[in-house]
Amino acid sequence: MDTLLPLLRWLSRIAILRPVTSSHQQESRRSPGRPAIPLDRIVTTALQIVDDDGAEALSMRTLAQALDSGTATLYRHFGSRADLIAHVVDRVFGGVELDAAKLRTMTWQEAGKTAARAMFDALRSHPNVAPLLAEDVPLGPNAMAAREGLIGILLDNGFPPELAALSYATLARYILGFAIQITGTRSDLDDARLNQVFHDLDPRTFPATVSVADSLPVPLDDEFAFGLELIIDGLIHALQRYPRGRKPKRRNS
Repeated sequence: MDTLLPLLRWLSRIAILRPVTSSHQQESRRSPGRPAIPLDRIVTTALQIVDDDGAEALSMRTLAQALDSGTATLYRHFGSRADLIAHVVDRVFGGVELDAAKLRTMTWQEAGKTAARAMFDALRSHPNVAPLLAEDVPLGPNAMAAREGLIGILLDNGFPPELAALSYATLARYILGFAIQITGTRSDLDDARLNQVFHDLDPRTFPATVSVADSLPVPLDDEFAFGLELIIDGLIHALQRYPRGRKPKRRNS
């Protein structure tokens, strides 16, 4: 999830998912120490820690303990905890289920809604990861592919570059906002009890709330779908206001 300024800031740095060369690695070359652990297993274990205990529980030490290894072994793959988190975030983006060929057969409106729902579903499967996306721009290969696909669809359908970037950023922030809600603490009231609270309000003090009490609270999925429709409708009008300097064209890729 991103905006243009953070993206430019991050692109100016060394790619976060490249192999790490550090003093820890140099030391490991001199001394074999513990056996190497496959990167895939490390990232899988790290994601499990975040899923089970939250992002704050993930450290090099706790991960090493979970792997029955040492931190020096982890530093063969990562230069810092931030590098580790970048891999964890990209693993979640790898779970976004999208068929690029099928998306290209849809209107941009349907493709946008389909991609947004797929991204939301992936983040919802790992709710403790969502807050990490608010900290830094994800630049791993899976995140880059998801970004490229959606922006490409917009460009192919006549969106000027500026509007395509704004549209993607808006959708991305919207998805992230809902994903973060899932990690929020809820009261002891379930939806049925909360609904009863609204019904029991004094209609003289809260006449508007009581009048819609049958529809409260709104399920999260309904909120997401309704808001997504509003964004797409807004983008339709935004596109119509932009000068149509070129015709939409489909790419072969």
